[in-house]
Amino acid sequence: MKKYVVETYYTCTFKTVHTLDNLDDTELSKIDKRTDGNVEVIDVKLNNRKTKKISGKVEERSINDKVDNVLTNNITDKIKNTQNEQKDKSVSLKTKNNSRFKMPDRRKGYIQKAQIGDHKVYLHTGEYDDGKIGEIFIDTNKEGELVKAMMNNFAIAISLGLQYGVPLEEYVDAFIDTKFEPSGKVIGNDRILSASSILDYVFRELAISYLGKEEFAHTPSIVSAKNLDSENSDDKFLKIVKNITSKGFVRSNYEEKLVDLSDVRINLKTKN
Repeated sequence: MKKYVVETYYTCTFKTVHTLDNLDDTELSKIDKRTDGNVEVIDVKLNNRKTKKISGKVEERSINDKVDNVLTNNITDKIKNTQNEQKDKSVSLKTKNNSRFKMPDRRKGYIQKAQIGDHKVYLHTGEYDDGKIGEIFIDTNKEGELVKAMMNNFAIAISLGLQYGVPLEEYVDAFIDTKFEPSGKVIGNDRILSASSILDYVFRELAISYLGKEEFAHTPSIVSAKNLDSENSDDKFLKIVKNITSKGFVRSNYEEKLVDLSDVRINLKTKN
């Protein structure tokens, strides 16, 4: 025979959602009697907890409370289901946000050599199969071991961010126009003539090559690129070239970079 009763009081904030055919006083007066509403729990807090000895009063109270047992059980089930759904959503959201899209083992990309002041800079890029950039490496020739190590780890951090879904536009907005030495005239890049820092140069190059942001270039594009991503392009050969060519290297100008071999004839002679 149990001797004690533990009463736990919760403060529950929830809302019910009903659909109405007409918005009038008659329909609104029937809402509290309807059982087809969707219950959404907003908050559940522990309010108080009491321990009592079992007595006639407590038993009478439990008997009287049986009238509302159906409603209480329904609300309890709704609370449990809503909490489980919220938990599942949070787990799936964490899984989605923490997913890393690793680079393929054999990948496309390009190397851009340039000189900023007296310093040579080599920018290496790696691309996914669809041409989207997924990694960068930055090499310099006149920097000390500390600066080289910092630049190398900086490039790795940028690469990891790209692989976890950080848009390239975010990095472009953050690092373009940063100012530190070496800076000045740029030699070796046909679109960028000067840079205020190595990072300014690197992300200008990436913005032009992968995002098509011509406002960051100092010279106009020689060719008017035909956007191959449009659905109106029916040239199957160009689509094949797009799949095997670095998007950054041709700066999306696939059609203008092709060599016309339609009039070239190759004669193969065999020795008798």
